[in-house]
Amino acid sequence: MKAIYDVPAPAKLNLFLHVVGRRNDGYHLLQSVFALIDWCDTLHFERRDDDRLSRHDLGAALPQDDLCLRAARLLKSESGTAAGVDISIEKQVPWGAGLGGGSSDAATTLIALNRLWNLNWPRERLLSLGLSLGADVPFFIGGNNAWVEGVGEKLTPIELAPRSWAVVKPEATVSTAAIFASPQLARNTAAATLSDFAADPLGFGRNDLQESAKAHCSEVGEALALLRGLFGASRMSGSGSAVFADAGSGDAPSVETIEAKATAPVGLKALTLPPSWVGRLCRGLARHPLVDWSD
Repeated sequence: MKAIYDVPAPAKLNLFLHVVGRRNDGYHLLQSVFALIDWCDTLHFERRDDDRLSRHDLGAALPQDDLCLRAARLLKSESGTAAGVDISIEKQVPWGAGLGGGSSDAATTLIALNRLWNLNWPRERLLSLGLSLGADVPFFIGGNNAWVEGVGEKLTPIELAPRSWAVVKPEATVSTAAIFASPQLARNTAAATLSDFAADPLGFGRNDLQESAKAHCSEVGEALALLRGLFGASRMSGSGSAVFADAGSGDAPSVETIEAKATAPVGLKALTLPPSWVGRLCRGLARHPLVDWSD
């Protein structure tokens, strides 16, 4: 195999995010539900006969040594392959958003190179590599919407009913480290169970990081208010700054439907969002698009 083109890397939403404790090493213990959405980056992989690993940005420039290159370097080192790769990225998922874009790119890189380099590693082996890259990476390798615990490594696959989501990312980004270090952050939310969530999937829980994020970044509060005016409720994903709202079951609603729900002259998409904000109507995914690429 010489190349694999048009490989998706979907984003995720945290339908809720509770901080239930803290380990002795400082890592926070979390509970969350991660839901895949169809806002995706697209990656292209071309095998090299030498051992070079190279990344090419087809849109906005990414950090010089991003998670994709780190993932490729780790898999190459662990597998001992002599092959290299050119990775080209069409970046669509905004970074600094709490949508897991970088982690998803890394997971897609591991899954795709496992095939391109003809390694044929099982999913479990890729999962262990993914965790060393970041707490969210195993979720995207796992391939299913999931109940998530620990520092993000304990995954229980779950089924979610088809939903559409309105997602808005303000221009500002939020420092994850600053949020977790904030004195406003509660770290003792009572542990919940999957059955607690299942009883009210759309209304369950909260994002424990949200108030700290709003204190650090006023645009988070503005985006929450915008979607709350459109849909009646809103929540931040991850450590922000992206926020989301339930936009109904089935297919994503039309722009006209959304504007009809607006209670202020501010709506979704570039037509009405503040300058430099981005928004999208997304569909939830039942499975990761690459779920069948490894056993």
